Amino acid sequence: MPDDPALWPATRQAAAIRAGQLRSADLLERYAERIARINPGLNAVVTLDLEGARAAARAADAAVARGDDLGPLHGLPVTIKDAIETAGMRSTGGAVELRDNVPARDAPVVRALREAGAIIFGKTNVPRWSGDGQTFNEIFGTTVNPWNSDRVPGGSSGGAAAAVAAGLTSFEVGTDIGGSIRLPSAFCGVFGHKPSFGVIPTRGYLDHPQGGTTEADVNVFGPIARSAEDLDLLLEILRRREPPWTAELPPPPDDVQALRVAAWLDDPFCSIDAEVLEVTRAAVAALEASGVQVDHEARPDLDPGEAFDLGGRLIGEAAMSHSRPDTADGPSHREWLDLNTARAALRSRWAEFFTRFDAILMPVAFVPPFPHDHEGDVATRTVICNGETRPFLDIAGWTVLTGLAYLPSTVPPIGLGASGLPTGMQVVGPYGADRRTIRLAARIAECSGGYQAPPIAR
Repeated sequence: MPDDPALWPATRQAAAIRAGQLRSADLLERYAERIARINPGLNAVVTLDLEGARAAARAADAAVARGDDLGPLHGLPVTIKDAIETAGMRSTGGAVELRDNVPARDAPVVRALREAGAIIFGKTNVPRWSGDGQTFNEIFGTTVNPWNSDRVPGGSSGGAAAAVAAGLTSFEVGTDIGGSIRLPSAFCGVFGHKPSFGVIPTRGYLDHPQGGTTEADVNVFGPIARSAEDLDLLLEILRRREPPWTAELPPPPDDVQALRVAAWLDDPFCSIDAEVLEVTRAAVAALEASGVQVDHEARPDLDPGEAFDLGGRLIGEAAMSHSRPDTADGPSHREWLDLNTARAALRSRWAEFFTRFDAILMPVAFVPPFPHDHEGDVATRTVICNGETRPFLDIAGWTVLTGLAYLPSTVPPIGLGASGLPTGMQVVGPYGADRRTIRLAARIAECSGGYQAPPIAR
């Protein structure tokens, strides 16, 4: 584990602050120094409020000295994805229309973090309206991958994942409608969790000029961190508590080795780059060597190509109708009902699969982090895989299959490929089994090395 407290998992930082072994003010200054030194070449953190954070950190340290009751995140300095409303702090959604937007309210997830003791000191970069698998916009420019500045950090939570990987924040909260937590987590070499749909409230999502007062279909908020234990803690803090409705999740399994695990690591519908496949297979082999049995032949009874097409229509409609309801050219209500019926059938097929298996391991993206490409849009760009040109939108091929069905998906870092770039894996479970996928992801990370600080962070 790194010696620099800025690179510790949030759970270790919080324990040290509670024990009086680490001052919140010192940790904040460490992040401020690292941002001044590292961020100019990374461009992950785009807005700072160090003055307000310093006052909050001093108050946090005073509370420790008095022996006050402390929240589970007491004194932790954190940044938040710029697509999430944060009271008193510029929150733009990456769009020039909101260049000077300073919300008067916190999104529910931000409020939950503050109530748990976290200190919000900055915002991290996003693509315009969080609508890309890269991270760049006209206001703040381009965020680069912390492992290689010529490559993308993923999107749309690319600034968040890059900041966590580079040790510029204790943890982050991202958003995910088609892979926007999972792709950046894999590309930057950190942990990410896409929760079961509805478990964490998503109001306050800035994907259109009027701000987010409603909750879009498929979209979720979730944590990005440097350990699976951090994900578990943050899930507990962020889960929906809106009486009389509260999200209660089953406990994690006592024995990971007793889990029935399947592995779906490649498929002709979205074939995998050789470098990614090599790292993924090695991670599964390491998991098996630890005593977990894995079935490499089992598959859910679905056509992945048809599911991807269905996901593209429903996710595209959710994004467009939510962000631009007056101009969106989507399906009629009757057509949407037909699409939703098809989705219900898909969810039933996934549910049947999970009567026989507890989790399934899948790729996140079919390629490693790719070069920046700001030409055209997501529908016209391409990516090279195994020497062949593929559609850019194929990067969501594997993430849409599970997001569309509202399933929990945890991404652990599983090592570096031959190019020296990180790779991740999706650990997917049935609806509501979030703590199970996090626990299994923790075992996979233990077997594969877990979080590694990129050279820029050391």
